[in-house]
Amino acid sequence: MGILENKARARLFYKYLSKVYDTINPFIWNEEMRTDAIGMLDIDPDDRVLDVGCGTGFATEGLLGHENVDEVWALDQSPHQLQKAYAKFGKRGPVHFHMGDAERLPFATDSFDVIWSSGSIEYWPNPVRALREFRRVVKPGGQVLVVGPNYPKTTVMQKVADAIMLFYDEEEADRMFQQAGFEDIQHRLMGPSYDPDVAITTVARAPATDGDDVDATAEATDAVEDDAGAEAEA
Repeated sequence: MGILENKARARLFYKYLSKVYDTINPFIWNEEMRTDAIGMLDIDPDDRVLDVGCGTGFATEGLLGHENVDEVWALDQSPHQLQKAYAKFGKRGPVHFHMGDAERLPFATDSFDVIWSSGSIEYWPNPVRALREFRRVVKPGGQVLVVGPNYPKTTVMQKVADAIMLFYDEEEADRMFQQAGFEDIQHRLMGPSYDPDVAITTVARAPATDGDDVDATAEATDAVEDDAGAEAEA
């Protein structure tokens, strides 16, 4: 696990990064990439859209630019990033802000038609658990889109990546989304001109049928993971 796959460290990291985030972000995640990713989603009028790990609101702004999106629910664990987002959108308006954890979403089951998350998964200590939370709060047949860092090709950069945060390839993305109960999983590599494969964008659907069996399996797997973690700490 990388040093930033820790919630306390990630919050501290963004306390300082938030000061320059909007200045450096376009070099990694730009408007063209955002538009391409949004184009992978089927957003209908009146769909409820959630942005998990909204940060300063870069993706939120793009989602609001979609012809069928009038409001967005946005969540982040960093109060410093949210302060930047408040300055853009206000605390009351088309964006409904929440401070919270991707692994414990403060929303009811089947609350949203579309869930978006960009630049957040790499900080999640347990990405499958977070994706199961997405699976819980998205409606049957709803879409989930996640943008994360593509795994480097060279051995040196792989070692650097592994030490910092979660980087993953299409095979690993398939595993995580399947384990969380999603289907119709598709990937697209994207990036700025100097590194066109720096990001991996995955879009998937929740099954259209009732997910009770998936939820039960998820709870059982979580219990096994928790027990294994407890044994490791002991």
